[in-house]
Amino acid sequence: MKNQYTTLRVIAMVAALLCASPSFGEGEAVPVVRTITLAAPSESITRQFFGRVTARETVDLSFEVGGTLERLVPDEGTLVSRGDLLGQLELSGFERSVEQATLALDMARREAERAQTLASRQIGAAARAQDAATARDLAEVALRDAQAALADASLRAPFDGLVAVRMTPAYSAVAPGQPILKLHDMSEVRVEFALPEQVFQQAGDLADVRFSATLPAGRAWPLRLVSFQPATGRVGQSYTVTLAFDGQPPASILPGASVAVTATLPHQGQGMAIPATALLAGNDRGASVLAIVPMGGSLQLREMPVTVGSETGVGLAVEGLPPDTEIVATGVHLLRDGQIVRRFTGLITAEN
Repeated sequence: MKNQYTTLRVIAMVAALLCASPSFGEGEAVPVVRTITLAAPSESITRQFFGRVTARETVDLSFEVGGTLERLVPDEGTLVSRGDLLGQLELSGFERSVEQATLALDMARREAERAQTLASRQIGAAARAQDAATARDLAEVALRDAQAALADASLRAPFDGLVAVRMTPAYSAVAPGQPILKLHDMSEVRVEFALPEQVFQQAGDLADVRFSATLPAGRAWPLRLVSFQPATGRVGQSYTVTLAFDGQPPASILPGASVAVTATLPHQGQGMAIPATALLAGNDRGASVLAIVPMGGSLQLREMPVTVGSETGVGLAVEGLPPDTEIVATGVHLLRDGQIVRRFTGLITAEN
């Protein structure tokens, strides 16, 4: 009796295990796939580059005469207007030179008048009168030189600008042509950036490219083309392009600041952007994608060959598919042509 009871227990346990196990006759599970819909080719391509703010011109200002730097007026970062006094040499020596030249001219004029009077009365030689007139003219030139030197002893702003660097301290002895101040011409704020050769060739005419700058606050500011250097750099094969802000940008945009330059190029290609994970490589080095084809109430995969290219150099584009084609976005190497699938619609969170 006891043995029969034990046998019944074993049979019951085996039956329970069989009921809990999955049935081997059921079909395989339908895979869930993430899909994307290919958009029609856009009429433009957007690229972004790193740019650097520059002034229209940056010049080193200097005196045309030498002397002792007595005054250096503006501090670094000061905005100055055209004609403002920037620096001045000690003027006493230049003023004395003007006085001496003035006295010498007065004396030369008197001597020329006296010699001319004597020559007209045939008392003095005509050659002496001509020499006196020449000496008078030379005295006039000497006076103009002394006056010009006095004017050159004061350094004035040649344009509206921003003082960048004070290069020589006050009360220093300076030589003619020695840089005193570095001044930015802020009448036009510009941006320089390196444009890769591939993008340059793709753009064709830079006049057809729209440029804008993204300021630190996130505001987009239009830029216009000024010039470009028709020679690539030794490293990177890039052309240096110079742009200018349309209008006056915020005062915080100073030379040396970095900005993001966005270039919008006309798009001539027919390729549609696609992620690399959606491509299926073939043994013949060809490429294909798995398109979603409705079949009654289910979705079936269909392998479709495509031509792969890279029109921007940073992403892939395919040709050979109609716009709005729905394809598998990832995991294509785990799927096959003709397989039934389901779309991935998001994770399901269990409720407590």
